Amino acid sequence: MLNLISFSSSAAGALGQLSLLGALLFCLAGLGLAVLGGVRRDARLTEAARRATWAVFALTTLGTLVLLGALLRDDFSVRYVAEHSMRASPTWIKVTGLWGALEGSILLWAWLLAGFTFILSLTLRRDALRPWALATMFVSLLFFVGVCATVASPFTPLAAVPTDGRGPNPALQNHWMMAVHPVLLYLGFVGLSVPFAYAVAALVTGRLSDHWVVVTRRWTLVAWTFLTAAIVAGGWWSYETLGWGGYWAWDPVENASFIPWLLTTAFLHSIQIQERRGLMRSWNVWLIVLAYASTVLGTFLNRSGIVQSVHAFAGGPVGPVFLGFLALLLVLGTLLAAWRAPHLRDEAELPGVLSREGAFLAGNWLFVVFAVMVLVGTLFPTFVEAAQGRRDASVGPAFYNAFAIPLGLGLLLLMGVGPLLPWRRADGQGLWRALRPLLAAGLGAAALAFALGVRHPGVLTTLALSAYNLLGLGILTVRAARQAGGLAHTLRAQPRRYGAYLAHIGLVVVALGLACSGTYRRDAQATLNLNRPVPLLAERLELTGLTTETRSDGRSVVARVRIDGQPYRARLNTYVQGGNTPFPAPAVRYGLTGDTYLVVTAADPGGQWASVRLIESPLVSWLWWGTLLICLGASVTLVNPVRAARPAAARLAPATD
Repeated sequence: MLNLISFSSSAAGALGQLSLLGALLFCLAGLGLAVLGGVRRDARLTEAARRATWAVFALTTLGTLVLLGALLRDDFSVRYVAEHSMRASPTWIKVTGLWGALEGSILLWAWLLAGFTFILSLTLRRDALRPWALATMFVSLLFFVGVCATVASPFTPLAAVPTDGRGPNPALQNHWMMAVHPVLLYLGFVGLSVPFAYAVAALVTGRLSDHWVVVTRRWTLVAWTFLTAAIVAGGWWSYETLGWGGYWAWDPVENASFIPWLLTTAFLHSIQIQERRGLMRSWNVWLIVLAYASTVLGTFLNRSGIVQSVHAFAGGPVGPVFLGFLALLLVLGTLLAAWRAPHLRDEAELPGVLSREGAFLAGNWLFVVFAVMVLVGTLFPTFVEAAQGRRDASVGPAFYNAFAIPLGLGLLLLMGVGPLLPWRRADGQGLWRALRPLLAAGLGAAALAFALGVRHPGVLTTLALSAYNLLGLGILTVRAARQAGGLAHTLRAQPRRYGAYLAHIGLVVVALGLACSGTYRRDAQATLNLNRPVPLLAERLELTGLTTETRSDGRSVVARVRIDGQPYRARLNTYVQGGNTPFPAPAVRYGLTGDTYLVVTAADPGGQWASVRLIESPLVSWLWWGTLLICLGASVTLVNPVRAARPAAARLAPATD
């Protein structure tokens, strides 16, 4: 790696471009070999295709290292480096420059996709799905590597080499989370390519039993976990960087990551029904096809310039290319699903509405409706502009909240009662037996909250459903422990079950954080004169100092403020490449019951006053802790269960019907 980083400037761009062209050739060869191997059922051709994935991964790794070396060495003979980096930037900012602009982000996507394909090649079973899963992965690789090697190459040379670069986008270097959030997001997006590949392979071969969903469950869960962490990490970045004290604004690019999350969550739940009951086969195929296609849609929206977002890249030539690839995925999935429609019929009879399957199916409908409504709100301004030429159309949070809140509460309702219902069918008495203790817990929690002064209907409902869900999870845990002879034994024998319970507890924690922080947030502004206390939001604020710090890439105005005697240091950053545009770095004191959030909006150059904004939001930190529980629970479900050893006599006894 060190040799690559110190590679001569004049040859770095050429080496990087050659590595991408070489990877593109191996993608073409691997695709051809995989298809021929599948058609002829030739294991040797399939093996050659499998080994081609290694070459693609090696060459994309080489290209990524070459670009990283150019960024670290300030090699401004490469246009990407000259336009998106500068000498004064800290080293970690130069590293994040690898994905901080359009061409580099697509290269990172291609490299991660090649990495997932390489790992898949090492774990593929020797079955009929193998060549077609590889072929589908090669189709995605061919697209992303091809885009990097042609219309969005990060290795375009400059004839006139500047002495310094323009520097990165200031908004992307104002917080360390930009070193984490994009990588997590790409891991989530790219990870969905593997279950998509298996779904296509199952459609091509007609092997649409539960085998392909069992194989892809772990891949999907890993991708979903990365995507969950990425969405919340993006919210944390917004919370810590933009100075508005919020974490989610229904921004088009935020929505573009949320849509595949909704569809993937539905898929993870419905594959349980296919595994257990042989139902929802067509649902699962369509959900994973749409989930992967929606990641490409999100990438298209982020890189085409058709939506306005603080998260979006500048428009470029890749928009139409991504739109074409999105159309290919949707057409391919539709044609294959139509071709295999007879094989997608469920084996068992349709479940009753009052059953565990019925609850999962209802949940799927809510997830899909949620995703469709988010998509409509995201694309509506674009459609208005295309039809009427207006650029002032917008869809605000009120539109999204109008359906997101009831749909979210509906999902919480189903999440609590669904696992308590029996398979196939429940009668009215069975439903009442399952609901009675949950409703009692919910009503008790709501009554207690009301007695303590809570009056908002949405918060009361969320509190009730949270207690309802927690009691349901407790009942399930006790029931399983009794059946298996103790909690410790069931934890070892059924980690998948208890990982899911832990993830659901995390979701309840997140729901409480969303409800309380959104409803009871308080926001006020004031101008503080030096050493003169001012009351604000029942707090006592005092500006104790105002200084200017010079950095290699800009300067910061630092306001030292005491809030009820506690010291805070809020910054207002400006960057060399950002002109005089200020970027706030708020001071946040996190607490279990709520956060105190201080932002400097303006400051006196003479150091005598500062305008500040004080925001208090209850339970905001529950979003971060709840997400940690969700990801921890998802990780536990990946643990292999410990199988209890049977006595020797039992192992040697002949099997009986």
